[in-house]
Amino acid sequence: MNEGRCAGVDWAKDTHDVVVQDADGEQVWAGTVTHTESGIDGLCRTLIRLGVARVSLERPDGLLVERLLDAGLRVIPMHPNQVAAARPRFRASGGKSDRFDATVLCELARTDSHRFRVLSPDSDQTKALRAMTRGRQDLVEQRVVLCNQLRAELERFWPAATLLFNELDSPISLAFLKRYPSSVDARGLGEKRLAQFLARHHYCGRKTAGELLARIKDAPAGRAGELETEARRGLVLALAATLEVIVEQIRLITSEIAGAIRAHPDGHVFLSFFKSPDSVICAATLLAEIGDDRNRYPTAEHLAADAGMSPVAVESGRKKVACFRRGCDHRLRHATCTLADATRHWHPWAQDKYAAARARGQDHSRAIRTVGRGWTRVLWKCWQDGVPYDPTLHRGHQNHLKIVIPDLGG
Repeated sequence: MNEGRCAGVDWAKDTHDVVVQDADGEQVWAGTVTHTESGIDGLCRTLIRLGVARVSLERPDGLLVERLLDAGLRVIPMHPNQVAAARPRFRASGGKSDRFDATVLCELARTDSHRFRVLSPDSDQTKALRAMTRGRQDLVEQRVVLCNQLRAELERFWPAATLLFNELDSPISLAFLKRYPSSVDARGLGEKRLAQFLARHHYCGRKTAGELLARIKDAPAGRAGELETEARRGLVLALAATLEVIVEQIRLITSEIAGAIRAHPDGHVFLSFFKSPDSVICAATLLAEIGDDRNRYPTAEHLAADAGMSPVAVESGRKKVACFRRGCDHRLRHATCTLADATRHWHPWAQDKYAAARARGQDHSRAIRTVGRGWTRVLWKCWQDGVPYDPTLHRGHQNHLKIVIPDLGG
């Protein structure tokens, strides 16, 4: 394989523009391939035949990336911001095209490959866990959207239904809406019938049937006409049925994630950072986003930066400020912030670190990132060594627990 030859791929939904250059920057081959089996297979064969050593493109995952890795090629994923910032190096006019972007990617792989990280594939277990955690997150976002739509619909003509239970998308709330989708359906609802409904659905709230019925009677009554009520009733039934399916699927995927992370070789490392053994979603997200390749993050600071916990320094003359880091793995940042926010309630070291950050004038979000940055150092060390978190070996935690007993004998 010729170590000097590089390729840049500007990927798209249907076609991919490809440029191959030698060590001197001379174009060896250029073309457009279709996103089909024959097109991708032909691209991999062509790159191998030309002796390409590195391939750069603007995404770290996907079918095309997987095929390039399976072909034995070294893939360099680049952030779109990096490519956009590099365009003026090669064209001052500001013009842009797919072939030109492929050339820019190829040039970056040829001249600046030492500045970028070569993508290393994760194990099949980690990929499966990543697919489940990201898929679950997408379903949760859809659930929130549908729940907000359902709430807005009810508040237009039957607001009492939104006041009965704490969560509108809970199983018992959805069952109630399927049985009583409008105030017309609930006209004959009495305390005895409501009590039977609550018992049938194993209601575990602290309110009696009489108290819940009082909420219905005290809520403002809608003034929708017969036809409008019937139309909105149908929308409520449709939204409730859709939400019921999504909520059930989220429950099933959550159960699968719990089994997958406990069976993962690194699962015990990430689960050890949580007080409750049921806290599997955040631990699974951390594992899925960090991966199992120890070379991906050479130092703890690399992990903190990718998790968005460390700020970006901006210096110019006498100006020196720390700005919020926007370019990072947003899923990893959310999971790390969740870890920091959860531990500040029960972990003494995290509590002290959060309180000290707030005392320095940091707001809640910034203080959480300060705690998260501290946790990334501990997490990185445990991940590198493949051992679970042990508070007795956590130096910061032990220093926090030290108690100095004054000498009263003098």
